[in-house]
Amino acid sequence: MKKPRVLVVDDEPETVKYVGANLRARGYDVLTAADGRTALKVFDESVVDLIILDIMMPGPDGFEVCQAIRQRSDVPIIMLSARGQEKDVVSALDLGADDYLTKPFGVEEMLARVRAALRRSARTGVTLRPPVTAGELKIDFAARLVTVQDREVRLTPTEYELLAQLAINAGRVLTHRALLQAVWGPEYGDETEYVWAYVRRLRRKIEPDPSNPEYILTEPGVGYHFVGPP
Repeated sequence: MKKPRVLVVDDEPETVKYVGANLRARGYDVLTAADGRTALKVFDESVVDLIILDIMMPGPDGFEVCQAIRQRSDVPIIMLSARGQEKDVVSALDLGADDYLTKPFGVEEMLARVRAALRRSARTGVTLRPPVTAGELKIDFAARLVTVQDREVRLTPTEYELLAQLAINAGRVLTHRALLQAVWGPEYGDETEYVWAYVRRLRRKIEPDPSNPEYILTEPGVGYHFVGPP
């Protein structure tokens, strides 16, 4: 059975050693890089299943690396930072990161986030549910295909899972916590900013006017609901 391969990117040798040793001890294959330029080179030359990416490091920094990778891959990305302010978390998620860990972090927390990210990425989406069509938006669950005006919309696994949860429950208001646990996993529940950021990303991709959404509507202070077919 193929070992999941994780690329660990951080300019702090102690962090690379700590993360890498614990991943290897749990059966993961680990590649490392100490700066953004090397990280992109390793990524282009290797097949990786997950990236653990520090934000603050020699250029390009983690934000720039995340953005560059997202332009050509849907590989799960967990961002690391010693700064845990909400604006940093949201900035990372807005660029396409799947998760965010604030330093210092425990081994079990890190491993739980790794497992959750790989689990989301591995979902096939094969289902007996019929496609959902709302206006110009169509979601084909069996093919895991989303189109707007018959043009395919490229979504990351996390974006797709969030849209699928909303569409499957069309007309129902789903709370932030319900969405977090359905999409990110049962380990989550309080990271409301994850849902905010990913709904913004989805709206930019599927809505005719993201500032005046037609498909994903906000229930202030509660969550979101999907406007299904009439």
